[in-house]
Amino acid sequence: MKNKTVGRGKNRLLLNIIFGVFCAGVLAFLLSAPEKSTSPLPMDSDHKRFYSMKKKEAEQYCMSCHGPAKENALSAEHPSKFRCLFCHTRPVQK
Repeated sequence: MKNKTVGRGKNRLLLNIIFGVFCAGVLAFLLSAPEKSTSPLPMDSDHKRFYSMKKKEAEQYCMSCHGPAKENALSAEHPSKFRCLFCHTRPVQK
């Protein structure tokens, strides 16, 4: 009976080590993420009205100024044009 108990202890130790290495890997991955590089939603007269709206409601208006052939059109390389406030966040209002 002693041999089975010793074997279980070694297996449990091995699983704990594997779990610890996995957690350390996930932590290292998250800590190596780049800093936020996207500009926030501007606090100017054109954008101020969107600060009081919910995200989905405000995002409906983005393409009226930033759509193709508009004065402030987005570049062709710009990612998803439907979740603007996911990247261009609004500062937390106090």
